[in-house]
Amino acid sequence: MGTGYVGLVTGACFAELGNQVTCVDVDKEKILQLKKGAVPIFEPGLEEIIHRNRGSRLSFTTDLAKAVQASDFIFIAVSTPPGKGGEADISNVKAVAVGIAKAINRYKIIINKSTVPIGMGDVVTQIIIKHGPKDVSFDVVSNPEFLREGSAVADLLRPERVVIGATRRTAAQKVAEIYKPLHSPILITDLKSAEMIKYASNAFLATKISYINEIANLCDKVGADILQVTRGMSYDSRIGGQFFNSGLGFGGSCFPKDVTALVQIGKSSGYRFRILPDVLDINDYQRKLFVQKVQKAVGNLKGKVLAVWGLSFKPNTDDMRESPALTIVPALKAKGAKLKLYDPVSMGKARGLFKNVKFAKTPYEAAHGADAVLVLTDWNEFKQIDFQKLKGVVRQPLLLDGRNMYDPQEMAEKGFEYHGIGRGEVTNF
Repeated sequence: MGTGYVGLVTGACFAELGNQVTCVDVDKEKILQLKKGAVPIFEPGLEEIIHRNRGSRLSFTTDLAKAVQASDFIFIAVSTPPGKGGEADISNVKAVAVGIAKAINRYKIIINKSTVPIGMGDVVTQIIIKHGPKDVSFDVVSNPEFLREGSAVADLLRPERVVIGATRRTAAQKVAEIYKPLHSPILITDLKSAEMIKYASNAFLATKISYINEIANLCDKVGADILQVTRGMSYDSRIGGQFFNSGLGFGGSCFPKDVTALVQIGKSSGYRFRILPDVLDINDYQRKLFVQKVQKAVGNLKGKVLAVWGLSFKPNTDDMRESPALTIVPALKAKGAKLKLYDPVSMGKARGLFKNVKFAKTPYEAAHGADAVLVLTDWNEFKQIDFQKLKGVVRQPLLLDGRNMYDPQEMAEKGFEYHGIGRGEVTNF
């Protein structure tokens, strides 16, 4: 149920494993395009899997009732966007649960794949009891997703762990059978613990990012290099090196939403988080700080031409939800800068989000005549830039690297003034 990032990847990969899968969505146009073979999102490997299984093991429909009645397992993978107060909006999950209840015709296992508040398994259970037939049994299971956009297919087919929460262990074991071909660790818990694992995991990773950004900002003040600092920290097995990427902070559909939702869950449960609100504040501050860095490096931005490389919130995805570009681009525009934008895959979405800017077909076109080049997303394409060619098209060889992609010394040797995040001394020309 749901053909967004999670639902479509989950359905396609389950079909790849040999299961008969029906993907359901209320969006008629999206389903029509999927039936034709057009994939609405960019995710490495996904299009190939869909094309390989479409028409045999993988089908698409808007007919929820028919899909429910033909299935043994029903995965709810609809969106749970932030509500007005930051809490997760569970209206989509509730609506799907009602639809399942009205269509259920025999024993089913209903699996919450969406990121939902603690206790949502009980809510879905009560909805199905209320709206469904009295003589049909079912189980509700929590199976949180841990898919990273840009590597979602690999994450599903090679998961570090599979978490399954249920009231009845037999139901969890049946869901575990689906994952057994992956030969990954499977953790069976109670419902609420499984729901909490997802929120706790994302909030912890977001905390690591905000923490290292705080250290990066101090590195800029004292002249240390954050990459050397994180390398030294990473050798400590108690700390590890993942998610120590200083820069513009986290974005996307999970971390900002899940941290905010966990704070709200705490409030509604009578507990006030102290760390997590600061995690969110630091994340917002990184974008503001970058705009300040641009202004300090370029001077008065009125009339200045700025090339912006990267619009998606991370590489290998076209998802722009909570992308740093969504706040940085308007902030620069408000200061009078003229912006030329480029991203390898998210230009289509960007055109609907940014007005009164120019869109370029290549990074060099974006940089032509620019007073500075701004890197907001660490796409591999930007790692392969011909800096001699770049220097020949810019007005000023000034590079502001929001993702610490480049080495300051190498940039100096190539004739560029370089500004990173937490890279210590800046080479000036």
